[in-house]
Amino acid sequence: MSEEQLYAMRHSLAHVMAASVKRLWPEAKFGVGPVVEDGFYYDIDLGSVKISEQDFNKIEAMMRRIIAEDQDFVREKRPIDDAIVWAKESQQPYKEELLNDLKRSGTTVAKDLDAAEMGTIADGDAAVKEVTFYTNGDFTDLCRGPHVANTQEIGAFKLMRVAGAYWRGNEKNPQMQRLYGIAFATQAELDEYLERLELAKQRDHRKLGKELDLYTMSPLVGIGLPMFTPRGTVLRDIVAQYSNQLRQKYGFQKVWTPHITKKDLYEKSGHWAKFGDELFLVKSQETSDQMALKPMNCPHHTQIFASKPRSYRDMPVRFLETTTDYRDEKTGELGGLSRVRSLTQDDSHVFCRPDQIEQEINNLLAAARELYGQINMKLRVRLSYRDESDGYLGERALWNSAQAQLKAAVVANGLDYFEQDGEAAFYGPKIDFMATDAIGREHQVATVQLDFVQPERFELEYATDDGKFTTPVMIHCALLGSIERFLSVFIEHTGGWFPFWAAPEQIRILTINETVTDYVDEITTILREIVLMAPIKYNEVRFTVDTRNESLGKKIREATAMKVPVQLIVGPKDKSARQVSVRTRDSEQKIALDELKTYIKKL
Repeated sequence: MSEEQLYAMRHSLAHVMAASVKRLWPEAKFGVGPVVEDGFYYDIDLGSVKISEQDFNKIEAMMRRIIAEDQDFVREKRPIDDAIVWAKESQQPYKEELLNDLKRSGTTVAKDLDAAEMGTIADGDAAVKEVTFYTNGDFTDLCRGPHVANTQEIGAFKLMRVAGAYWRGNEKNPQMQRLYGIAFATQAELDEYLERLELAKQRDHRKLGKELDLYTMSPLVGIGLPMFTPRGTVLRDIVAQYSNQLRQKYGFQKVWTPHITKKDLYEKSGHWAKFGDELFLVKSQETSDQMALKPMNCPHHTQIFASKPRSYRDMPVRFLETTTDYRDEKTGELGGLSRVRSLTQDDSHVFCRPDQIEQEINNLLAAARELYGQINMKLRVRLSYRDESDGYLGERALWNSAQAQLKAAVVANGLDYFEQDGEAAFYGPKIDFMATDAIGREHQVATVQLDFVQPERFELEYATDDGKFTTPVMIHCALLGSIERFLSVFIEHTGGWFPFWAAPEQIRILTINETVTDYVDEITTILREIVLMAPIKYNEVRFTVDTRNESLGKKIREATAMKVPVQLIVGPKDKSARQVSVRTRDSEQKIALDELKTYIKKL
């Protein structure tokens, strides 16, 4: 089934679901019902009646009955005024509101609606004169399609959840019930999707974060402000260290900037106009300066570049800073580590000459590929371009040049890519790395961005070889992106079984009884002497010793539950034989004590 056919089928199922709800609860009032990834939903107002998961079976049964009735989806056009009369007579106030808005200004209401729920809209802000309806059986709905021809063409589906949703996303409006379903062409595809969902539940980073003691949240600290435990702090420090080392290999130098800054900096950069309502504001009791917690680092780095004269011989200038930024995200969008208010970025900025762009981008692409290759995640890239809207800074000619250069770099590096308009940063186009995890989900991770705008806004310059001054090009890059978000992906990708180099606790020594204490001391002395070099250089082994008076079985179960990659089991026989019993997730073996150091270095 093609993407277009799948879309039409899912859209048709939204109508079938609404028709089913209408049969079961005739008083139902409907908002919008668009297609979403893997399925569909419909916003429904049932007054005091609340749909629960216990109702799903009867709704699904009614949907199957409607499908079995062999109903055609019949399209018709109606004048807007006739449509408004229909909405009133059908007692559908939400549809009536939409139709009145379409009559006044089609483009304005389009901002609130999925395209599938609107009538034919004229160019500009012209009012709509007629709209389209679809009827299947005894159910008629305002919609412009597309739909399948007949309900018999609908494949496999399942209702998944119901949630609250404010009408048109405005918390001042009535709260409706948003009923979600999924749909696929075949039952086999649906079953496969449900299996992936079950795997995703088991790997949920919020669940594993608690079980593995990685991070915690506190209502006293605030929503979206995670705190990392000792184990979680080791994990985030290790991945940050790896990112730093990769960038330092390509000539990046560490810098540091404060966590608050004057509003003026973001006004000059353009961030204040674009993101001013997402900033945490800070009030000084000493001065009249309006301050903000920094939401990003690029404006600060421009000021380090501008702090002294630069020559073409100095270029490129490369800064890196792994630092925490703050954004006042909407509370309803926060979740675990995926979306937070305090996000730590492994941020990088290159200031270079135009003739150096290609090499600098190649370096960053190589670093990103090395990092995600190390954690075994397949990459492709999205070339994120501007669209035709006016929400971008800079001349269109500069944008065209930047977009062409990014595409050329991606093609030259042989990367799998796709292009998407409307995903650019407001100051420039991007290369967004999309990584596929162990259960087939794709996540946006690293990014490389080309920026001709901010250097001009900050009047940055360097002396050319003929004694004149010109503006540098700025390249933004984050290999991990937000470390918090990266960790949410990393935890779920690995299921908590981190590779040896990244595990918060790499080795746990489990004793069988107290007679081996002196032998354990020899083992720990060896472990302390080991310096790991791949992929993190000069990294000491992280180990603990469990000498509790508990059964070996219990100790093994607890170490396994904490997903410790290597367990060294030590008993009297091991002591006598001058060996250790090594237990990993996949194998068990005996290793001579004098070979232990070599074994660990190869992990």
